[in-house]
Amino acid sequence: MAPHDIRRPFKRAAISDQQKRRELSLQRQAQNRTETQLQARRLASSILSFPNHNSDPQPLDLVPEPIVEEPETDAAGDINEIDIRHAARLKGSEARRWFASQLMLPEWMIDVPDRLNEDWYVFARPAGKRCFVVSSNGTTVSRLRNGSLLHRFPSALPNGARTRESSRSGQSYCILDCIFHESDQTYYVIDMVCWAGISFYECTAEFRFFWMNSKLVESGACEAPSTYHRYRFSLVPVYSCDHEGLQTAYTGVVPYLKDGLLFYNKHAHYQTGNTPLVLVWKDESCSQYVIDTDNKGHVPNQQQVVLELQDNGQLVTSDDPPVVLGCLNATFIQETGLQSGNLVRFAVNDGGLTFVDGKLEKADLHYIGKVHRARAFADSYSKIVFQYMVRHSPLRIEHLFASIGSPSEQESNEVEMVG
Repeated sequence: MAPHDIRRPFKRAAISDQQKRRELSLQRQAQNRTETQLQARRLASSILSFPNHNSDPQPLDLVPEPIVEEPETDAAGDINEIDIRHAARLKGSEARRWFASQLMLPEWMIDVPDRLNEDWYVFARPAGKRCFVVSSNGTTVSRLRNGSLLHRFPSALPNGARTRESSRSGQSYCILDCIFHESDQTYYVIDMVCWAGISFYECTAEFRFFWMNSKLVESGACEAPSTYHRYRFSLVPVYSCDHEGLQTAYTGVVPYLKDGLLFYNKHAHYQTGNTPLVLVWKDESCSQYVIDTDNKGHVPNQQQVVLELQDNGQLVTSDDPPVVLGCLNATFIQETGLQSGNLVRFAVNDGGLTFVDGKLEKADLHYIGKVHRARAFADSYSKIVFQYMVRHSPLRIEHLFASIGSPSEQESNEVEMVG
């Protein structure tokens, strides 16, 4: 092979501005270093005090411990505290929207990030129910992203059970970002938002993962269930996204059912809402559900997307700012009885999605109907594009490995840097 034929790391053509938004997100988080401690305290208080409506699931293993609302220490006129008290009275779609905005939600990987092997972690995402777990005032509560109660139970987390050793201080609380894995009744911790009253919102993922690994084991939360520790918590193995780490996350054996891979930017703070600094990727080898299914679990012949109708007739995604995928005229809106704010389902016709210079230019959509009101959000742009790619030109694991380069190439680069 001639010298000029040496293979270079693969670079797939970009079909979005995901990389640009990653850079902007890193810039913004460097400027937003205020109110993070207050954010954590408000979230802990609201999750614990959120009323249980008839739609909430009633778990069979509910422990009859009263939830004591954390006393308010801030000024009553604080607009943020007013928002939290209001959030505790929200119902239905409003409650789902508010609680979903508290979690850091990954975008779907459309383009391979720059410096994937240097700036990113990777791990196998457990299949299950995404939730916040909050321990405070001698009890522990887990709530789904729609605000519904999942479990109320004693735990070994800070101030998570009524024991002699537990703190009665309202300052001592813990907030974990978890996935509840039904088959082994285990909470798999994927991120740490707050520990013993200390907020980690503005800490990098690198620091949060280090702290999480040390503190969670020390607390005894990873031990088997007992009288004052109803559910087991477990850490998810996290790897640097070099060739070996990606291979282990992709093919390695884990005690849970995999549902794709999660990629975390090492410098990412815990940012509520959708973020391009955390990415999810799937294929058939690491997930049972790569292509979206319908209510009966079947893969539809055509890709389906859910969009939100705006006042001006535009159809937009759930992103901030939203991405416009189409527009309905006033006559059609009137004939179908649609209203602003409705979530509407469409099928992607043969014309598909058309991209120009990395941006969506047009979408060939066919109206199906309104979405059930139990759903609170439209699809995100990255999910729509990822699902389209899966059907037409998927981003494969080979592309991820090729963008990193082979182990020998990585070793060669490290030697060159040392020299």
